[in-house]
Amino acid sequence: MRLDETGFRAMTDATALVKDTTTKDFRQDVLMESMSQPVLVDFWAPWCGPCKQLTPVIEKVVASYKGKVKLVKMNIDEHPQIAGQLGVQSIPAVFAFQRGQPIDGFMGALPESQIKGFIERLVGPAGPDLAAVLAEAQALLESGDAAGAMEFFAAILAEEPENMDALGGLIRAQILGGALMQAEQMLARVPAEKAEHPAVAGARAALDLARQVEALGDLNTLQRQVEANPLDHQARFDLALALNARGCKEEAVEALIAIIRKDRAWNEDGARKQLLQFFEAWGNQDDATVAGRRRLSATLFA
Repeated sequence: MRLDETGFRAMTDATALVKDTTTKDFRQDVLMESMSQPVLVDFWAPWCGPCKQLTPVIEKVVASYKGKVKLVKMNIDEHPQIAGQLGVQSIPAVFAFQRGQPIDGFMGALPESQIKGFIERLVGPAGPDLAAVLAEAQALLESGDAAGAMEFFAAILAEEPENMDALGGLIRAQILGGALMQAEQMLARVPAEKAEHPAVAGARAALDLARQVEALGDLNTLQRQVEANPLDHQARFDLALALNARGCKEEAVEALIAIIRKDRAWNEDGARKQLLQFFEAWGNQDDATVAGRRRLSATLFA
């Protein structure tokens, strides 16, 4: 799977994967829709106990196929004609339609594994577990494998174009790989209503930090400046940025905390504000964020 050039595709305005139909709408909802992907028709009735058992299971399985198959439900008490034509004798009864024709089916409340097998015979496997792929992508990102992380995040976005966790991760991976301009362009295309999603906001903070680091001097030079003059808050501030850029989060926190202890008002409370930007860039669940917030609170309220 590959990400398209915009970084994420617009969500298609497709018909819902699960819907109710009538005798009048059956041709459009089932026969016509089945020309582009298989459509399952679930014949049921309100008084049918097994139907109630089947409904949540089949809907869950259909949803896992991300539009490769659709489910149409027909109440045979209200609309008996189609069920009669298909020779339905008991319910629940499920028929699979493809290219306008019934091609397979089953009766009864089957377990989830058998329903998956039934659908898999029609369209193949459901695809990867995106939650597992996302976790693997995050692990690659944290290990410093920018290229590997980008590939995994892109694969998720190919399946779920509006997955903001994956989008934020992809932007972070671009930043890690030094592709700051591409990251900036991708952030600019995020819809306004998604701009404050934690993963997107964190990626934006990470990009701001990366831009700041571009203008910094050599890490060793900054360390020598701080050692030569411990009250050179600007050098210590720059050192914190450089340390963070190299993944030394605890040391970066310590550098900024040292400024706050010496002069809270320096640069209009700049050290504390920078710490908060670190926390946003790292994410609320990051161990360094949790520890850093604890240290900041202890310093402010000592």
